[in-house]
Amino acid sequence: MVRVRGAGFAVALLLWGLVPAQAGETSGLPLPRFVSLKSDEVNLRAGPGVRYPIDWIYLRKDLPVEVVAEFEAWRKIRDWEGAEGWVHQSMLSGRRMMVVIGGQPHMLRATDADSADPVAQVAPGALGRLVNCPRNRDFCRVELNQTQGWLRRDQMWGVYKGEWLE
Repeated sequence: MVRVRGAGFAVALLLWGLVPAQAGETSGLPLPRFVSLKSDEVNLRAGPGVRYPIDWIYLRKDLPVEVVAEFEAWRKIRDWEGAEGWVHQSMLSGRRMMVVIGGQPHMLRATDADSADPVAQVAPGALGRLVNCPRNRDFCRVELNQTQGWLRRDQMWGVYKGEWLE
């Protein structure tokens, strides 16, 4: 993931005296929830509106992010590295994606068991699509670079513990 730091963020907030308004749930969807970035270039702002300075620019379409608050058409998001800020809802997609986490490569497996045959080795930071996450299972079926397999939930970011997707 590439993030570009915006200049003058702290100074602008102090000069303008801007603090994000209390975020209200405006979409009717649950908070928090996972979504993904819809574009190759998404501005992450210090507050919910274009008058707020750009803090980061994401340059990775389909990156999973977590929506943690809402204010009108703006969504406060958190990325897998912990950065938070506001993006316009039009820059987000409901497509479920995941990113491989940890300090070392993990094995993508043929079935949902640690003893299953390896399909591929995946490096931390690799981006993939969540295909399904069965109930009461420690694995999710994912697709990375057109290869499908099973990856442990604790080796990815983009799905909640106990969440199931079919």
